Amino acid sequence: MKESSAVARVSDRLPAFPWDRLEPYKAEASAHPGGVVDLSVGTPVDPVPEIIQDALAAASDSPGYPTVWGTAALRAAITGWAGRRLGAAGLADTNVLPVVGSKELVAWLPTQLGLGPGDRVAYPRLAYPTYEVGARLVGAEPVVYDPGTFAAGAAGAELDPAGLKLLWLNSPSNPTGRVLTKDELRSAVEWARAHDVLLVSDECYLELGWEPDAEPVSVLHPEICGGSYEGVVAVHSLSKRSNLAGYRAAFLLGDESVLGELLQIRKHGGMMVPAPVQTATIAALGDDGHVAVQRERYARRRAVLRAAFEGAGFRIEHSEASLYLWATRDESCWDTVAELAGRGILVAPGDFYGAAGERYVRIAFTATDERVDEAVRRLK
Repeated sequence: MKESSAVARVSDRLPAFPWDRLEPYKAEASAHPGGVVDLSVGTPVDPVPEIIQDALAAASDSPGYPTVWGTAALRAAITGWAGRRLGAAGLADTNVLPVVGSKELVAWLPTQLGLGPGDRVAYPRLAYPTYEVGARLVGAEPVVYDPGTFAAGAAGAELDPAGLKLLWLNSPSNPTGRVLTKDELRSAVEWARAHDVLLVSDECYLELGWEPDAEPVSVLHPEICGGSYEGVVAVHSLSKRSNLAGYRAAFLLGDESVLGELLQIRKHGGMMVPAPVQTATIAALGDDGHVAVQRERYARRRAVLRAAFEGAGFRIEHSEASLYLWATRDESCWDTVAELAGRGILVAPGDFYGAAGERYVRIAFTATDERVDEAVRRLK
C-alpha cells in the first residue's frame, strides 16, 4: 500500500517495540509440555474485587459524557486516600487529576507540557521504556541517570540541568524493585526546585513494598516535599494494587498549576475516564481490605519464586518492592531467556529497560498460584 505523503512517520522516532523481540521465546515456552509459565509481563491475573465490580455494574447506565476532571466524589476519594495512605496534607480538588491509565500519561506528558526539540527529559538508567518514548514522540532529548545521583553527598551531580524540563523518578522501580530513601527523594525534590525542573514521580508500585527497611514513601509526604507541592507531581495507578489494569484507572496529584494546565489541554483532547470506571475507582480507594488480600497473594508468590530462582543459581538484586525479581546469572540476558524458555518459563530480558540491564532478567510474580508452583517444579 502506498504511504501517504501527508502522514509523517512519527514511529521512526521510536525504538523497536521491545516485546515483539520476545515472541520466538514465547512460542518455544508455550510448546513445553504443560504449557508456558509466563513471568514476563506484570499483568494482574487475580479477580477484580467484588466491591469494585459491584460499583462498576451499578454505574453501567451512564449515557452521558463524563468530565475530564471527574466527579466531585472521585476527587474527594483521591484526596482522602492520598492523605490516609501517602501522608499528603492539605490536598484540594485542584491538586488532583484523573487519567486514562498511567501509561497514557507517561507517554503523552512531554507533549502536553509543550516540550520539543532542544528540551531534555531525564529518567533512570534502568526504567520503564515509556519514559524514553514520551521524550522521543516530541523530539526532545532523552537523558538517563543513575538514581544514586541523589544519594547523600551527590545532590544531582550526574545531571546537567541545562535544557532539562522534566525529571522522572520511579520508586519503587520497574524493573529493579529498588526503593529510594527519604534522603534521596528529598534531595531530588530540592535539586529539581533549585533548577526549575518539573519532577514527576511514578509511584504505581508504592503499596507493594516487601522489606521492612525499605518502606516506599511518596514525594508528596511532607518530610519529602516540605509541605509544598510546587514543582512536584506524583503518578498513581489502580492496575497493580486493585487488579484494575483492564479498567485504565489512574490519577495525578501535586502542583495545581501543572495539573490545571494539563486539565485544560485534556479537555480539548477529550481524555476522559469513563463514568463507570470513575465510580469503580471511588470504591477501590475507599477499601483497604482487598489491597491487603492481594498483597498476601503476591507475598507468597514472591517468596517461593525467589527461593526457587536462587536455588537454580540466580542472584537477586534490589527487588525490595514492586511485582518483580531482578535476577542475574552473570550472563547475557538473552541466554538466560533462551534457557528458561526451554523449560517453559518466560521472563523479560533486562535490556528491555536499558543497556545496564543486559545481564539481568525481570521475573514477574503475577502468575496464578498454580503457574507459580509449576515454575518452581521446573526450576528444580
